[in-house]
Amino acid sequence: MSKKLINVKKGQFLQRKGDLNTKVYVVQKGLLRSYAIDEKGKEHIFMFAPEGWIIADNLPSDLPADLFIDAIEDSEVIVKEKDISEEKDSEKFIKRLTVLQKRVIMLMSASAITRYDHFIKTYPKITKRVPQRMIASYLGITPEALSKSKKNHFKGN
Repeated sequence: MSKKLINVKKGQFLQRKGDLNTKVYVVQKGLLRSYAIDEKGKEHIFMFAPEGWIIADNLPSDLPADLFIDAIEDSEVIVKEKDISEEKDSEKFIKRLTVLQKRVIMLMSASAITRYDHFIKTYPKITKRVPQRMIASYLGITPEALSKSKKNHFKGN
């Protein structure tokens, strides 16, 4: 399987919506994110990928990508072709799919503060590395709603 280690600067794109022949990215150091931009220009963060995580788009690499993937921090990333035959990659994909499934269910039913608590448990080491506006985007709420939810939650405890 073809793979190579690359250095990615903060703000650099690894993938843009519409790209073909997309890759799988394994974060060795740093932090990546994937996101979509809606017709109004609003950004919706799909997932974060800190050290040891894998990030990718549609599994079939012959379809156009739905997501942008860029670096939130300077990062070291292993770039691979889309082939999950290696056991270690399979474990990382299972972890990724598990997180995404729980997130979709929570977006459909959980309160903002419950989603925030889940975010902290899922990504315990990145809360200080990611701007609040990106966390709010990931949670599907405005930054103001996130601040208000956190304030009310911590006032109640």
